[in-house]
Amino acid sequence: MENTVIGILIPFLGTTLGAACIFFLRGAINENLQKALVGFAAGVMVAASVWSLLIPAMDMSSGLGKLSFLPALVGFCVGILFLLLLDSLIPHLHLHADKPEGIRAEWKRTTMLVLAVTIHNVPEGMAVGAVFAGMLADSGTISAAAAFSLSIGIAIQNFPEGAIISMPLYGAGEKKSKAFLNGTLSGVVEPIGAVLTILLSRIMVPILPYLLAFAAGAMIYVVVEEMIPEASEGEHSNLGTIGFAVGFALMMVLDVALG
Repeated sequence: MENTVIGILIPFLGTTLGAACIFFLRGAINENLQKALVGFAAGVMVAASVWSLLIPAMDMSSGLGKLSFLPALVGFCVGILFLLLLDSLIPHLHLHADKPEGIRAEWKRTTMLVLAVTIHNVPEGMAVGAVFAGMLADSGTISAAAAFSLSIGIAIQNFPEGAIISMPLYGAGEKKSKAFLNGTLSGVVEPIGAVLTILLSRIMVPILPYLLAFAAGAMIYVVVEEMIPEASEGEHSNLGTIGFAVGFALMMVLDVALG
């Protein structure tokens, strides 16, 4: 159980360390570097969705024979729809956008910026919770090393995310301490989501393949709807592509080498 607690806190640590960059960096993050970092995070999330979530979900359902894809397919589609619903209902504002999304609300710009990242972090927390639930289920499909590889991979991509949210908040006039706090709070949803997913899987063990695929679908939604467009807009979009390739390759190596 101690390893599980450590595992679900590692991604949150990545976000916190990234947000802490505000105390060491001067000015905003270079736009080209930001493209590369967003692309990197997208690559990590896509690779994690395939190797750490969808493939184990199908392996767990191997008893269904040719229909072993079914739980993964259902969970994946429901995950997409769930994030689509959150995206449509919760008022939030993306970093370079002028118009907020979701239900109309007279909230502060900083609040909606943090909410945008928080929505983004929901599937990541569920993904970590799902793989550790698979490890605790002792089915042999997900090893401790594989679970930690996903946790470490998400923590690595959370590091630039923490900086990307705290630096603009500071640039918008917030104090460094408050910008750091908001950047850190955007990642709190990850350990909460992980714990809730583990508890749900313990109550209803047969739904674990669906939970794994659900987290994959939710992460893919975030990548396609937010991250790839953000990494590709404007000039030097190839930097986002290179970042994606590096993130994808790193997560693939982590999962296969450690799994």
